[in-house]
Amino acid sequence: MKRVVIFASGSGSNAENLIKFFHNSDNASVIQVLTNNPHAKVLDRCKKLNISALSFNRIAFSKSEDVLNILKTSQPDLIVLAGFLWKFPEFILKAYPNKVINIHPALLPKYGGKGMYGMNVHNAVVENKETETGITIHYVNENYDEGAIIFQAKCTVLSSDSAEDVAEKIHLLEMEHFPKVVEKILNQ
Repeated sequence: MKRVVIFASGSGSNAENLIKFFHNSDNASVIQVLTNNPHAKVLDRCKKLNISALSFNRIAFSKSEDVLNILKTSQPDLIVLAGFLWKFPEFILKAYPNKVINIHPALLPKYGGKGMYGMNVHNAVVENKETETGITIHYVNENYDEGAIIFQAKCTVLSSDSAEDVAEKIHLLEMEHFPKVVEKILNQ
């Protein structure tokens, strides 16, 4: 049975989708969710879904080995960032080479980098009058949104679309594709 640990910072809709997707799987399960936000809605979702969830601070994450030690205990086959906003420390990436993936709400390399998340991305897409956008699932390296691309899915952006409309389209792409891509990676 493959073990998945999710990192999330916010509402946790992608985390919940992954947890439910793998709930009855014979191949994999989400064993834990870790968050840098002690008030994140993802903690409530985990409680309802009976999934172990912990929050941590910046010192535990990047200045000590506390989070790394949690991961060593959990022994994940894959670490999935689902709306996680902090840059991953190199020492954790080195401990889990090619085992950390992220989902980004744009077609990288466009609209990636520090500060490009959530509505910031969707506002930029609309302001720049893009005709398409989408999601990118990629490996995590030491730079924001620069790891090797695993998968992309596109959607059309209409001239009448607001940033909220774009966010809704992206959310649908995430819900449809993210669990399937995670499953495919775990089966490789």
